[in-house]
Amino acid sequence: MAKSMTGFGRGEAKDASKKITVEIRSVNHRYLDQTIKLPRKLNAFEMQIRNSVAERIRRGKVDVMVSLDESAEGNRQLQYHPKIAAMYVSCLKEAAKTLGLDDTLSAGDLSRLPDVFEMTELPEDEKALSALLEQSLDQALEQFVRSRKEEGARLRDDLLEKAGELQARVAELEALAPQILDEYRARLKEKTADLLDGAQLDENRLAAEIVLYADRICIDEEMVRLKSHVKETVHMLEAEEEIGRKLDFLAQEMNREANTILSKSTDVRAAQIGIALKTMIEKIREQVQNLE
Repeated sequence: MAKSMTGFGRGEAKDASKKITVEIRSVNHRYLDQTIKLPRKLNAFEMQIRNSVAERIRRGKVDVMVSLDESAEGNRQLQYHPKIAAMYVSCLKEAAKTLGLDDTLSAGDLSRLPDVFEMTELPEDEKALSALLEQSLDQALEQFVRSRKEEGARLRDDLLEKAGELQARVAELEALAPQILDEYRARLKEKTADLLDGAQLDENRLAAEIVLYADRICIDEEMVRLKSHVKETVHMLEAEEEIGRKLDFLAQEMNREANTILSKSTDVRAAQIGIALKTMIEKIREQVQNLE
């Protein structure tokens, strides 16, 4: 199935304390070129992401953006240090006794003293992070591949239409070729008769000239190869595989045959058809550049 190299996908997964969002977008590229943007906490999973992308995508410049949102309390813990609190209480009581002060001390007073309470981050659960990342990445890749297939289907339909037009032009040129030869024979015979002014016309010499001309303008081989390339293009557009590179090669080959046909065209009508062939092939090649 034809797939475009442009696409977009988004996935999201969350638990009680965090949410991971993955966005994937791509544009045309000769090979697979990945750019991964991750928050620091997820750096360890970069290779996991690259491998997952490479399993589903063969070509394109792919940008993967991952974001991690965490709740303020979800990964934090308040710790109480009783030894430090006891040291404060002991020292305050001693100071109160020495200075004759009131030694009343509330829990609220104690909470305002440095290092009695400390807010710390809990260690990350690597397995939970990996599972959330995999879930959101799978969603994004599924949507991304689906968007590529949908765009690829539109490209395939357009290319099939252009291939049909190309076949019609080739058939038109095939029908015109013998007519061009007949017209040349008639013109040559008429011109020779005028030059001879009633003298005997050498039919053998005339036939030889016509054979030389026919050989010079003969495009049978080019037409056979061009028709074969068009047929193969249509066949490949229905294939269940990556076809971008192969179709690009076929488009180059078709352009080569069209150039030869145009160079052999001594008739205005044939030259116009040759130009139309080159124009259509160029349009096909431009579209092929968008296929994976």
